[in-house]
Amino acid sequence: MGEFMFFVIAIFVFVAVTIAKGVRIVPQGEEWIVERLGKYHGTLHPGLNVIVPYLDQVRYKLITKDIILDVQEQEVITKDNAVILTNAIAFIKVTDPIKAVYGVTDFSEAIRNMIMTTLRSIIGEMQLDEALSNRDKIKARLRESIADEAIDWGLTVKSVEIQDIKPSESMQRAMEAQASAERERKAMVTKAEGNKQATILNAEAQLEAARLNAEAQVTLAEASAEAIKRVTQAIGTEEAPMRYMLGEKYITAISNLARSDNAKTVLIPADIQETLRGILGRKA
Repeated sequence: MGEFMFFVIAIFVFVAVTIAKGVRIVPQGEEWIVERLGKYHGTLHPGLNVIVPYLDQVRYKLITKDIILDVQEQEVITKDNAVILTNAIAFIKVTDPIKAVYGVTDFSEAIRNMIMTTLRSIIGEMQLDEALSNRDKIKARLRESIADEAIDWGLTVKSVEIQDIKPSESMQRAMEAQASAERERKAMVTKAEGNKQATILNAEAQLEAARLNAEAQVTLAEASAEAIKRVTQAIGTEEAPMRYMLGEKYITAISNLARSDNAKTVLIPADIQETLRGILGRKA
């Protein structure tokens, strides 16, 4: 009786294990690869699936939802030998599970390395300024370059985004120094241009002042000549009017001298007429 019960329990356990091995419930968003005796046999889709226990084995479980691959930051050298840091993120989807598991050892790592290698190649053909300002161009070329390889691996590259692209720390310091030098150069050029304009304006002002002064001197000389001419015509050969005019000027000069703050003592000749006669000179 005891042996019979043991046999029944053993049969029950065997049946339970067999059913457990033969029934597979695949979650939504996954597909499982089944091998029979080490060879691909079939693909289990979401839902309830039955396989042959002990002969069939679920070897791979693949996610058919979009997979996010983070591509680590790396140093890339541009065409003009500038070092920049860049990283990316890729969105892929398994469209052919058989190729994904049998076409490459690890499709996630394969795509990640493919993106890194292609990114270095694309940026290596660009100048620094072009690489920093053309993310969309880099992204488009990157997606186009890896699309064919991804198809061979049963994958679809839905999108590749450049997360960050920036100069390395040493390159940033060099660029800042270059920008500072450029600003100083522009400031010096602006200052020199201002000094040049100021010098030109000052020279033009001096030239204009000299011209006006010369014209004033000519005008003054002409006025003096005209005055002398008119006085000569008015006086003629008479000495008395000339003495009168000179005397008037002489008295005015002495009066101005007397009103000056610096004047202490003013000596006035006793005989102004004789003084004027001495200035004009006596007749022979």
